[in-house]
Amino acid sequence: MSGAAAPPAIEVRDLRRVFRVRQGLFAPPREVVAVDGVSFRVPAGSVLGVVGESGCGKSTLARLILGLLPPSAGEVLVEGRRLAEMDRRARARLIQPVFQDPFASLNPRRRVRDIVAMPLVAQGDMPRAEIERRVAEVLERVGLSREQGDRFPAQLSGGQRQRVAIARALVLRPRVVVCDEPTSALDVSVQAQILNLLAELRRDLGLTYLFISHNLAVVEHVATEVAVMYLGRIVERAEAEALFAAPRHPYTRALLASVLTPEPGLGVPDVGLGDVMPDPANIPPGCRFHPRCPLAFARCPAEAPVPVATAAGIVECHLENTAAARAAA
Repeated sequence: MSGAAAPPAIEVRDLRRVFRVRQGLFAPPREVVAVDGVSFRVPAGSVLGVVGESGCGKSTLARLILGLLPPSAGEVLVEGRRLAEMDRRARARLIQPVFQDPFASLNPRRRVRDIVAMPLVAQGDMPRAEIERRVAEVLERVGLSREQGDRFPAQLSGGQRQRVAIARALVLRPRVVVCDEPTSALDVSVQAQILNLLAELRRDLGLTYLFISHNLAVVEHVATEVAVMYLGRIVERAEAEALFAAPRHPYTRALLASVLTPEPGLGVPDVGLGDVMPDPANIPPGCRFHPRCPLAFARCPAEAPVPVATAAGIVECHLENTAAARAAA
């Protein structure tokens, strides 16, 4: 008799995060809904890419999963364990971040080897000789020499600093790594090197990634599954190959149509979204994408869509609801 199936590396259940923002001395604070009822599972060893425009809730979602922000509602589980029930040391051993700007996330006054050793020192239960051995091992794995370990962050290039950030994330040997725009601050040629390094580390160490990015080309390269966020909701989630080949949600189609091509003379593509920008402090009724949707109809502003299962994932759109109803009739 076979044993129970292993839990997913990450499980998010109806996660919600609301910020209260003051508007002035006498005005009452208003609510900004950054993440609104998000649920998904990420199987061990896979990569979930999360994409969407600035302000859609991607980075807030990453911080909720890392435990850096408490949720307003819902819960996060890592390998079947509730994040809220773990102390900081236990969380750090399971899940680690790699942030966007390696210069801002590294202490400029510490040498590289001390920066990488910091998570091990914080655990408080490891001999100094073992810490030094683990630091040397992980620096070599990310392609940094012992001599570079003696330098300060300002003495390294942008790509080398991001390798330091990756080494610091891996030194505790976590199971999950949350990458929040890890290549957006780097030159294109260096981006490729870091992406290849992340892919190699995932393969060799059996890591699971949550990969936040606005760069669809990068997500297509690294992700096994993609979640598209709009105003705090996941409006489409599908296997990466299926989503890029045949996007189902109008917003996903618009995102893919907005990707610039290197062909001269084409100019900036018109994706038909108009000039209305999403405002998380003023979420429209019904489908929250309807003010910008070229396919919106009477039902869209009146009723919020429910997720519809597809062959590759889920889509939250009334057009899919209508198509599913017709197919079932």
